[in-house]
Amino acid sequence: MILGASCRFAAESAARAGWHVYAADLFGDSDLAAVAAATRRVDHYPDGLVGAAAAFPDAPWCYTGAVENHLDVIDQVTMARPLAGNASAAVRRVRDPAALARAVHAAGLRYPETCTSAADVPVDGSFLRKPAASAGGRGITSWTGGRADDAHRFVWQRRIAGEPVSAVFALTRDAGRLVGLSRQLVGPQWCHAAPFAYGGSIRIPFDAVSPTVREHLAALAAALASRCGLMGIVGVDAVLEPDGRLTVIEVNPRPTASAELCERATGESIMATHLAAFGYRSPAPAHQGVETIWSKAIVFAAAPVTVDVRLLEHLGTLADPWMRADGRPAIADIPCPGNVIRAHSPVITVFAHGPTERESDAELRRRVDAVQAIIN
Repeated sequence: MILGASCRFAAESAARAGWHVYAADLFGDSDLAAVAAATRRVDHYPDGLVGAAAAFPDAPWCYTGAVENHLDVIDQVTMARPLAGNASAAVRRVRDPAALARAVHAAGLRYPETCTSAADVPVDGSFLRKPAASAGGRGITSWTGGRADDAHRFVWQRRIAGEPVSAVFALTRDAGRLVGLSRQLVGPQWCHAAPFAYGGSIRIPFDAVSPTVREHLAALAAALASRCGLMGIVGVDAVLEPDGRLTVIEVNPRPTASAELCERATGESIMATHLAAFGYRSPAPAHQGVETIWSKAIVFAAAPVTVDVRLLEHLGTLADPWMRADGRPAIADIPCPGNVIRAHSPVITVFAHGPTERESDAELRRRVDAVQAIIN
């Protein structure tokens, strides 16, 4: 059973590994329904996830983003189902800026100055105000002053210059392995994304990662496992600074969106690896991936979008030749007919690949432009 704001990738990955999947999320997309034994669309998030879980058969359960922000939901569902994921105690440790800073520093990496109160925080834009219950970059703003009663709802973190990256780790009780690294597309205007919103990723091949960065990531994986008690597939958002050093921004204690590119490239089922960390062996063998530079982008609505059969047919006509060329679906998170998608909300995900990062990025932008012409 998989619960989260969006479950499509995790459900696909688990199904490829031979699992029967039951999933509940905010969207109920058609490609989620195509791979799951049963799905539920949740209108009241996150509390509705608890009721949806109770309607599914007994099964171990996993969560995707951003359930880690709702420890009461994790605890309630875990009272009735075995959790194949990080429990609330471990989540609390990596969501505590002081505890996370200690773990990051122990690994020899940097962590930005982070405050839980606006008192004495400069108002010159050198800090970002981030929701304490953050996910996907939503709600982040440059801090130029404001109300003083925002404590406990936000944190203030020094802005770090450099290239945003995301690492995916597979962790066991006292060790870890780097599964993949990608460049993050943060607030891409060509996707109509909000300024700090997660807009997609471009995979970084392992041979392009410097030995120093690899060493630092290995130390971070070990620290997250041994000091924070994390297990399974987890994600780390970081900034690669101009001097080549990594600064860790936050840890996502569950499978992340960028992990999908690792699966496409290697064929390793991300959810099979995640479940194995908790003692659940998958019934199907691994599939082959396509060793190339995969990329993905989330297309946001510039204005309200009404999803109808005609729109979906146009998207299908556009995506079919891409899928034949790629060997995998070129669009995903496909909404069902009748949905009305609000402006600035995600509509669909587009994939591309190429022999280099530059070529993959160029093809991704070309495909997004073609999709935008139909949607917006």
